[in-house]
Amino acid sequence: MNNGLPAPLVLNWHGIDGVTAIEPLTARPLIPPGGADRYRLPLRQAGTFLCDGRLLGDGLPQPSPAQALIVEETTPTEVDRDEVMLIEDWRLDAEGRPAAPGPTEKKVGPPFYLVNGKLSLDLNLRINERLRMRFVNACQRNAIAIAIQNLAAWIIAIDSQPAEPFLARNGRLVLAPGTRIDVIMDAALPAGATSAIVLHDGGGNPRQIARLHVSAEGQARSAPLPAPPALPSTNLPARLDLRNALRVDVPLTSSEGTPALWDRPAHFSTRRAPAFRVKRGRTVVLALANTTATPMVFHLHGHHARLLDRLDDGWKPFWLDTVLVDTGQTQRIAFAADVAGAWLIESMAVEWSAPRKVGWFSVE
Repeated sequence: MNNGLPAPLVLNWHGIDGVTAIEPLTARPLIPPGGADRYRLPLRQAGTFLCDGRLLGDGLPQPSPAQALIVEETTPTEVDRDEVMLIEDWRLDAEGRPAAPGPTEKKVGPPFYLVNGKLSLDLNLRINERLRMRFVNACQRNAIAIAIQNLAAWIIAIDSQPAEPFLARNGRLVLAPGTRIDVIMDAALPAGATSAIVLHDGGGNPRQIARLHVSAEGQARSAPLPAPPALPSTNLPARLDLRNALRVDVPLTSSEGTPALWDRPAHFSTRRAPAFRVKRGRTVVLALANTTATPMVFHLHGHHARLLDRLDDGWKPFWLDTVLVDTGQTQRIAFAADVAGAWLIESMAVEWSAPRKVGWFSVE
């Protein structure tokens, strides 16, 4: 990895569990401008991953990059096409240059969105063609909702991990910054029909970011395929021991932060006390409390977690590494701390000028 940017850089991988050697700030040093870093990246599972270069990006003269990494299953699921939708938000300063988020006195314009570097994505499908669409929220700060019109969307993976397939209610997906969701859709529409994919960000008119057009040029098959099967399971545990779990309260902070837990990435040091220490193999339950007036995003490094039910007596049928916590809410997640090392946690408000904050925890 060569750093051609005018500022230090460190790569922040979303979705790759248990690899301490690639952990930013705790294991990988900052790459100075003109510098380089080299390491092996073990890819032990299939999935949709995100490589984010923006951990140190607040307030820079220009935004840092983010890219998707796709690792295919050894035995591919039955689809006719496999497409990525990498969604980015951009804002321009008074001189018309792309601006970086974070605390700044610069005036910036309203957000606009690109999909794979373009304003919109157009795909032509055959009747009953099966499409796997990998949605990646690579936005700097914005949480987004995606509405898929006229087509049933089966969610088969979230944050690089298989999910028990379930239908997206009303074709809607909600993605925090950094979230990845894989869906299966069948073009079960007549020739000439169109399905629009619309983005909502809660602050303005919805934007059409993709159009799926069913062509009159033949059909993929005479009838749609049956509901998709689950993807191959990974090595995550079937059960979590909630009764004997270590329970930790994690306040998601405002821009002022909580000095005992959070700090700016540029100031991070493991000399600061960790949020918690845990023995390897024990289950951890984090209570993510947002007492601020803005939705907050929490990202867990090196592990995937179950989102617990409100009564703390079960969990949702999927794994997450990124959680959106609405204002005034507390979300509880549970994970198995199964790999020793020093791991980051991240928090930021869904607000352009909000700083990105990091803390850490130790598995011993």
